[in-house]
Amino acid sequence: MTEIDFYSGGGDRLHTACRLVATAVRKGFKVMIYAPDMTTVEQIDKLLWTFSATDFIPHCQAGDELAEITPVILSDSGSNLPHDDVLLNLDAENPSFFSRFRRLIEIAGNTDGDTQAARKRYRFYQDRGYEIRHHRLKPT
Repeated sequence: MTEIDFYSGGGDRLHTACRLVATAVRKGFKVMIYAPDMTTVEQIDKLLWTFSATDFIPHCQAGDELAEITPVILSDSGSNLPHDDVLLNLDAENPSFFSRFRRLIEIAGNTDGDTQAARKRYRFYQDRGYEIRHHRLKPT
């Protein structure tokens, strides 16, 4: 069964995502970042290059020829995914394909809309019997 971790209190969702991805990559995990649209994919792509002066996070989009060997994959769909280690969800909705991953990372943002969407996702997983761990982050 997929392990689910919710993170809150970290500040901006995309910056929090970068921090969590950097930690996961340092621990040897492969991460699939799912975004709701290509605009968000492009934003997280740029941010992964610039968010830290000391972390390098190799990443590419799911359809790239290097996706099989790249630790972080970016996509706005659940198809053509080269691994099933960790899924980081940036969509306001539950990804329909989350259960194929060993671990799911959800981020509750700081806006009212983000908080409400995160609560809805939390209840969705909880109602289906998933054990959920909650982590409170310090803002950067």
